Amino acid sequence: MTGAAAETRPARRGWLPWIGALIGLGALAWVLRRFEIDRFVAVIKDADGRFLILIALAIMGEQLVRAWKWQQLLHPLRKGIGVFRLFGAIMAGYLLAIVFPFGFGSVARSWLLARREDLRFASVLATVAIDRLTDGLIFACLVPLALLSVAFPDPSGGVRAGLVWGGALSLALFIALALLLVLYRRDVLLPEGRLLRLADRLPPRWGAAVRAQAASFAEGIVWPREAWRGASIMLASILMKLFATTHFLWSGLAFGITLRPGEYLFVIVFLGFLIIIGHFLRMVGGFIVGSIFVLGLFGVGPEPALAMVLSIQTASLLSVGGVGALALWRQGVALAEVRAGVSAGAEGARQQ
Repeated sequence: MTGAAAETRPARRGWLPWIGALIGLGALAWVLRRFEIDRFVAVIKDADGRFLILIALAIMGEQLVRAWKWQQLLHPLRKGIGVFRLFGAIMAGYLLAIVFPFGFGSVARSWLLARREDLRFASVLATVAIDRLTDGLIFACLVPLALLSVAFPDPSGGVRAGLVWGGALSLALFIALALLLVLYRRDVLLPEGRLLRLADRLPPRWGAAVRAQAASFAEGIVWPREAWRGASIMLASILMKLFATTHFLWSGLAFGITLRPGEYLFVIVFLGFLIIIGHFLRMVGGFIVGSIFVLGLFGVGPEPALAMVLSIQTASLLSVGGVGALALWRQGVALAEVRAGVSAGAEGARQQ
């Protein structure tokens, strides 16, 4: 890296969050251009608190299903890990993702479980990668179902076209990633695999570390032998998406808003793509902006839409904060220890 490049790169990183903030604020101002504060206050006052409690229960139910799914993925590595123990690791990971953003959550929950169960960090991280990959495959398959189940004003056809292309590209990408993981495992587990031969070019100390981490990650890329476990993993991904749709069901009922069943699915699919785009753009408030926009397609005004999305976010933060903090406390783990441990583990995993 040249001196000039080294000087300009931090500046670019420094500007990126500001650009994302400006995009987010501009988009928020656009979706709230007809917002009336008096009506918003009236909507909040009329909220039914019973449905707000159900949002938190739905969030925790979704993550309990994820914990059971993770248990099936971990079965080839370690049998009998309790679902509630995995649930605690997942919620703690989400909490740590809020404190330390940019993908820290998945790495953190892998480190927490590896630490408690005396497993290899890279192997556990591989199971989390498969967890996310199966979610992505199911998500891509739900796109055509969501498009066929709703009707909304789209004069230019841009929204539908964007989702069609996004779904097709997502499906192709996730299939390609699955094949890459399979090929990676086959290559690394061979004594003279091409990837490991690259490690031999490094100094002996570094080469041995790379080999060990690469082998550990490859050992975690495994699918359960039992057919019912494999089917249950995919079924769990579908069930989690159904739980996610109920977040908007309960939040809507809390403020007197109801949608058709297919419209809830469309909301989740639309937001899934927007969150991915917002992540790359470092867009601030992408979930809020996207929720208000997509609910507006189905005739929901900006005031109840904002109330719905804020209630979901509040319930999520309270659920994650409460359960995640409890899980960390029970394990006797401090934030500083997590950051140090995860950084060490991630550094080893990156060396592969």
